Amino acid sequence: MPTNAIALSRLLLSEHSTWLRTVERVVRDRSAAEDVTQGLWFKVQTVRDDPPIDDPRAYLHRLAVNAATDELRTASRRKEEAKEEIDQLLWVEDDRPAQDRIVLGRDMVARIWAAMEALPEPTRSIFRLNRVHGTTQREIAARYDISTTIVERHIRRALRILSDVRMAE
Repeated sequence: MPTNAIALSRLLLSEHSTWLRTVERVVRDRSAAEDVTQGLWFKVQTVRDDPPIDDPRAYLHRLAVNAATDELRTASRRKEEAKEEIDQLLWVEDDRPAQDRIVLGRDMVARIWAAMEALPEPTRSIFRLNRVHGTTQREIAARYDISTTIVERHIRRALRILSDVRMAE
């Protein structure tokens, strides 16, 4: 182990409570100060001999204050991230429709479905084939042996009646 690391380790161990108080003054939290002081131990183990440290106490003090300041910044950043996360959770918009809108929508669907069932034949069958089952107008015309123009008229008639039901809300 390098000489600088040994000197700093001995100083850290012999004056542990002093370094703990130094760090605690910066971070203002005993638990965080203990963590930072423990982290100092690992940091001083990596200090090399080149260049030699003339004043180990000043060096360790600077190391402790820097580590405490880093911890303070990290804690502040974590707190801000947690606040943002909480804000996001609290202010997430609920894009589900309100219960009254669901009830009104279901009522509207029921009225439109009833109006569709009340359509006269063959308008009802042509409309169902086209809009419910996806049959093309050409296929419907061939099935009923009528022109596509007649199929279009039946579909338009059904849409007009159903639109009136929707507007009568």
